Amino acid sequence: MDKRERLEAFLERHDLDAIWFARPNSFAWLTGGNNVVDREGDAGVAAAGYDGETVTVLTDNIEADRIAAEELPDLESVDVTLEEFPWHASSLAETIGGRVGADERVAADIDVPGLEDVDMASIRQPLTDRDRERYRELGEDTAAAVESVCRQLRSSDTEHEVASALLVSLSARDIEAPVVLVGGTERAQQYRHYTPTADELGDYALISVTAQRGGLHASCTRTVAFDPPEWLEERHKAATRVETTALAATRDVAKAGGAAADVFGAIQDAYADVGYDGEWEHHHQGGAAGFAGREWIATPDSDEPVVEPMAYAWNPTVQGAKSEDTVLVADGELEVLTRSGNWPTASVTAIDRDLTLERPKPLVLEDED
Repeated sequence: MDKRERLEAFLERHDLDAIWFARPNSFAWLTGGNNVVDREGDAGVAAAGYDGETVTVLTDNIEADRIAAEELPDLESVDVTLEEFPWHASSLAETIGGRVGADERVAADIDVPGLEDVDMASIRQPLTDRDRERYRELGEDTAAAVESVCRQLRSSDTEHEVASALLVSLSARDIEAPVVLVGGTERAQQYRHYTPTADELGDYALISVTAQRGGLHASCTRTVAFDPPEWLEERHKAATRVETTALAATRDVAKAGGAAADVFGAIQDAYADVGYDGEWEHHHQGGAAGFAGREWIATPDSDEPVVEPMAYAWNPTVQGAKSEDTVLVADGELEVLTRSGNWPTASVTAIDRDLTLERPKPLVLEDED
């Protein structure tokens, strides 16, 4: 089912006449374009609406020419009309609200008086064929950008310096990074979200990013070591076994039509099997990925449906070690998207499930300092 058919079904199911998308990830999902100017706001500078026949992109006169020229690629044969309004006359939300007739039922993904709220995450799943093609390109570029920085690291580099290098490397590939985490020896063991500081890396480091291009999000983590702690290999292997088990369970649960809680149960069991029972309580374990870093995050009671074709990013942590990639689940197969083919890997077998995957190993570098 393509996006137009999906939207038509949504309108019919909810008895709606139209739906509007102004949040950046939803705007990108429908149009393929970027409506962001100010990253601090929930809404972008343009909204895309669908009324069962036509896609209408609405923006002010400041942005109209640029949006038309640069942000509206092929819409998969869905007709699109661009309309503008004077920037000084009204806000985007007010303009959307002013288009709604007295007898119409309309929804929006931002707060518009008189309009109903809509949860876009359910509409964005599963991925279309075109989104899967673009995801492959994003995943490969993200891995290449992150790994190129990792190979140049020194133990005396600060976390801030590494984060800056990552942003430059990603930006050179037209990729934004809503999440950049760099944790050196001390902080990677203390915190699950190792936001960068002025601390030096030291003996080893965890590098994690969530990258975004064209609305799609890809997450990955890489480990670099100069003088690997004696425990690193064992804990990293444990994390990779939990992640591989989560991916095997995702494949199986998607085939059976199950829910996220079913995968989470396999994750809990895997932690216990590798000797770290209860470790899942210290950090979320990830979930479905797509037009958000996580379309949903799994919990022990999650009733979110596990569907395919869809991307998933599981991110188990084990006391200073972490394993994470974005993986496409489709037709009962697993395809690692965030891989370059130029990083050391090891074959990892899932626990009590039929799956062996190549997972990234820590990269050991000679320190020039």
